[in-house]
Amino acid sequence: MSASRRRVVVRIAGFIGIGLVAGVLSGLFGVGGGTIVVPLLVAVAAFSQRLASGTSSAAIIPIAAVGAVSYALAGHVDYLAAGLLAAGAVVGAQIGVRLLHRLRESVLRWIFVGFLLVVVVSLFIVIPAREADIGITGWSGAALVLTGLITGTASGLIGVGGGIIVVPAMILVFGASDLVAKGTSLLMMIPTSLSGTIGNIRRRNVDLVAGLSVGLAACATAPLGVLLAAALDPRVANILFAGFLVAIAVQLAVRAVRGWRARRGAE
Repeated sequence: MSASRRRVVVRIAGFIGIGLVAGVLSGLFGVGGGTIVVPLLVAVAAFSQRLASGTSSAAIIPIAAVGAVSYALAGHVDYLAAGLLAAGAVVGAQIGVRLLHRLRESVLRWIFVGFLLVVVVSLFIVIPAREADIGITGWSGAALVLTGLITGTASGLIGVGGGIIVVPAMILVFGASDLVAKGTSLLMMIPTSLSGTIGNIRRRNVDLVAGLSVGLAACATAPLGVLLAAALDPRVANILFAGFLVAIAVQLAVRAVRGWRARRGAE
């Protein structure tokens, strides 16, 4: 095997490894896996932050599809809520893609870190009931669309599927069970990520080989994450999700500090 071919094989193997990890976390926490995919693409494949975000958005489509089907088969998806969230998120994803090339990423990261820390504290206060359902009224429907709009914008900006926003919002604001929140979140991500991916492809901000490799590999392990989520006590699930969000917040804070130091050094 030639050296160039060996590098290609190693590179694709790295993408597959990233996908296997992202799939488990996607099913377990109801997220698209972008919070894992983006930093690993930067670290392992030397992607730029923007290319990693765009590629992650493409990878999330098959990941979310498999996870959503797994939750739906167990009856843990609210289709109306998912539709309302998606209505706002599809528009928000296009806004996020446009802002990706205009906003300073460090500012966004600090805002997001603050949001995640508030959510972490809330998750220790509110423990969802497994039998809880979402009661959708005119006001809550509008709030779901607004939540989707915010989620889609974040998705387009930083390459996450939006589960780290939608899942806690569904639990804390709309009173959903943790399993329904996760299943509904994954279903909402499919059109959201598709919208963002189309926008990124137009701007040549996607590595489709990497996206497909990560996404298809994740499909193999996403159902395992769903099984783990169903087996966990809601309190334990909240604690694990809170720990996951803390890890993400630390990761974003470290990147923001590094970016700030790099700008100071360049001045």
